[in-house]
Amino acid sequence: MQNLGTKEQELKLSPWNVKRLSIMAIFIALSAVGALIKIPSPVGTIGMDSAPGFFSALAFGGTTGGIVIAFGHMLTAAVTGFPMSIPVHLYIALQMALWAVAYRWVNQKIGLIPAVIVGIVLNGVASSFAMLPMMGMGGVLGLLPFLVVGAALNVIISAVAYKAIKGSRLI
Repeated sequence: MQNLGTKEQELKLSPWNVKRLSIMAIFIALSAVGALIKIPSPVGTIGMDSAPGFFSALAFGGTTGGIVIAFGHMLTAAVTGFPMSIPVHLYIALQMALWAVAYRWVNQKIGLIPAVIVGIVLNGVASSFAMLPMMGMGGVLGLLPFLVVGAALNVIISAVAYKAIKGSRLI
């Protein structure tokens, strides 16, 4: 009889998991809306899709934020027709997930202002240079100012929103 109870418990979806999935779904939907707000750039995939992912990383954890931000990037890329190919956009989505985890980690260890700086540098500068093998130095330098502006807008919006509701019962 002991095994049946254990198996039944394993099959149940805990309220925490339902809550987490719901939060991710809501913020992925916000990323979809942000994907439609573009920052003019040579590649066309820089948008306001990452703010919900960065916010989710701060408010709900690095894994949640990473999933949200990766989906957000893929939605932006899909809206523009995957201009750099699906594999390249999957690579970028993975980077974005790592940046969200780093953003959360720096916030926990040092504070929000250093986390904002790290988020902008990683998402703007490091992401630009990660495209060096595919775009060459000319492409990187052409992309860099647009990506830094997009990163700054997304990261700052996420930090301001997080600061505004931190300590409330909402998160």
